Amino acid sequence: MNQMEGETHHESCYNEDERMKANDATITDLLDFLHIDVELESVCADRQETTCSKNVMRKQRKWERRLEAKKSKRKEEKQRKKLNGQNKDTSGPQLSKRVIKAITKERLEEARCAGPRLCVDLSMTDCMSHKEISRLAGQIRRLYGSNKKAIRPFHLFLTELKEDSLLYKECIRMNDGFLNYSIDVTEESWFNLFPSEDLIYLTPDASEVLERVEEDKIYILGGLVDESIQKKISYTRAKELGVHMVRLPIDEYMVKRSNPKNFHSKILAINQVLEILLIFCDTKDWTKALATGIPPGKGYMVTSEASPDRINPPEEL
Repeated sequence: MNQMEGETHHESCYNEDERMKANDATITDLLDFLHIDVELESVCADRQETTCSKNVMRKQRKWERRLEAKKSKRKEEKQRKKLNGQNKDTSGPQLSKRVIKAITKERLEEARCAGPRLCVDLSMTDCMSHKEISRLAGQIRRLYGSNKKAIRPFHLFLTELKEDSLLYKECIRMNDGFLNYSIDVTEESWFNLFPSEDLIYLTPDASEVLERVEEDKIYILGGLVDESIQKKISYTRAKELGVHMVRLPIDEYMVKRSNPKNFHSKILAINQVLEILLIFCDTKDWTKALATGIPPGKGYMVTSEASPDRINPPEEL
């Protein structure tokens, strides 16, 4: 009986040892698993921290680029305003508004008799949206404002402008005194108003360069605001009519300016083109006219390497 009890006891101890060994193995495996999990969490945390650091650095670089672009734009605008200020003659006596108004009216009347002529071709409004037409009405207001301030203004025409059109209504709504503007407004086409041999269509797509402004010619501008950028609309119209086409000498006197968006455009608003022509007529200097009239946002700047000798020198009006 004692022998059996001894054997039972021995077996019980053996089983207990096995259970303890199994428990130890389980605990060891669990600790190894937890250690692996901790290591994985540490690796993930490191990766997440690295990713966050990269995102922060990328955002920081982007912000710095935007800040630099804004500084550059403000500097360019300041220089442009300074240049515009230099072109204004402030040495003369200050005149009253009434006198200035009378002088302006006299100049505009003289231009209608003997000044260079410029027509805005408004035949393309059918392919424009309401928003684009409203913007065009604003450009017409600025066009007239620039012409009023000029020492030698142009004789302006708004052609193919119908009284029942949306553009006509927008011009009246947006432009105070539009009906009293010193502009010839007609529903007739510019092509029917003047001899075809005297017509010159200004379009950025032309191959020939505008060298001078001549009094016996009639210059045509396409009255078009096109946010969808349909190419060569005015060029195609002028070509179909067989009209002589020229472009402003931007390529001859300007170079592309580096900018964050790599944006460069020679498409100008009608008031910007007129301002360039007005300055050129006063100074006979394309460099000054283009530098003043073309906004920095177009991505172009006057190059010091350009010289008036690169194209034929202009003749006096």
